[in-house]
Amino acid sequence: MTIKEVEEKTGLARSNIRFYEKEKLIQPIRNESNGYREYTEKDVEDIKKIAYLRTLGISIETIHRIILKEISLRDVIGEQMYKLDEQVVNLEKAKIICQSMLADSKISYENLDVEAFVPELETYWQSNPKIFRLDTVGFLYMWGGFLVWAILTAACLAAALIVWPILPNQIPIQWNGGEVSSAVGKIFIFAYPLACIVIRLLFRPYLRNKLQIYTWCYGEMITDYLTNFFCFVILSVEVFTVLYVHDIATHVTTLLLIDSLIFLGLFIWGMKTLTRKD
Repeated sequence: MTIKEVEEKTGLARSNIRFYEKEKLIQPIRNESNGYREYTEKDVEDIKKIAYLRTLGISIETIHRIILKEISLRDVIGEQMYKLDEQVVNLEKAKIICQSMLADSKISYENLDVEAFVPELETYWQSNPKIFRLDTVGFLYMWGGFLVWAILTAACLAAALIVWPILPNQIPIQWNGGEVSSAVGKIFIFAYPLACIVIRLLFRPYLRNKLQIYTWCYGEMITDYLTNFFCFVILSVEVFTVLYVHDIATHVTTLLLIDSLIFLGLFIWGMKTLTRKD
């Protein structure tokens, strides 16, 4: 059957069906005579199963493992039930506290007495570990913020404007063993700040959509962190280019390796702090 017929049978949009296919969750055959995909009844059933599991908050990666029989559906549902129960309990507690606060008609930030609503304060803090772990990785949010991106982009542009008069007509853009393997006109120096803009406006939304599929809670935080990291790498390469043409530095790979190790280390540390279990 055609994808239009699959849309009608499943009630799902074509974009969802194509996405599941791209992620190798379904693999329709191709008609050799016309090149079109042909879907089977099994494909239709698989699509409905995948979409249903997604509504339960199960990640694409986990569904893929279920299909490959690496883990059982029962185990996954059991684990998801535990997570949902935990969320429900926390939400019920929060709801009760909110109701108590609303019962006070004079409630305001200025006269808020936390102990009046939560007598056992230390116990209450301990019952909300994820919130405070999130606060401990504030540097991930700070690094991923718009201000940091603007500073990096402005630095790229400022560097390009400052060095423009002293650049040779050709500047390197690729190296091999410390030697230039490819060079372009020096106007390319302005491609670095432009790349930062493109990353923020075009690549960042794409990356966020992809990551939120696999990292249900923290996709946006990770996206912003990586987006600014890419801009930092661009700034590093721009600076290295200037140093190279003036015989001050020769190996860009060393610079990129240092950048990667620093930010990967900080990222892993931050995410471990965020997700560590008690």
